[in-house]
Amino acid sequence: MTPMDTIILSDKNKIPDNESLKTAIGKSYKTLEDLLQYIEAIHGTVIPEWKFYSVKYGWTLKTLLKKRNLFFVSPRKDYFKIAFVFGDKAVNEIMESQLQESIKTELQNTRKYAEGRGISFEVKNDELLNDLKMLVSIKVRN
Repeated sequence: MTPMDTIILSDKNKIPDNESLKTAIGKSYKTLEDLLQYIEAIHGTVIPEWKFYSVKYGWTLKTLLKKRNLFFVSPRKDYFKIAFVFGDKAVNEIMESQLQESIKTELQNTRKYAEGRGISFEVKNDELLNDLKMLVSIKVRN
């Protein structure tokens, strides 16, 4: 976590809803909404599942397609973090894709775990929306 990384939605007894998420992440909510609408239109129904891992991290929105984990959304004050985990086949496809070289380099340089390689992004506006859509589609295919 960075010093600017303000944890919000940290009350374990209060499961967030769309309104509290929208209020918390501000203008970046539109980007998350656009990403979820894209997934629904192209790949199917997204199942949101709120998880509380600890007070240190607050609530995290786990997104599933059928029973498959797509990504995690960690709300922050006026933005959100989105994290993906990719297996080998997906990583190979990412390396061959039209994604930004910086994304490929970061993914290549992350440590590989049993479940795959993880990568996360801070989303404050729609600048990464097309890349996020491409990453979701690669995740779904692999």
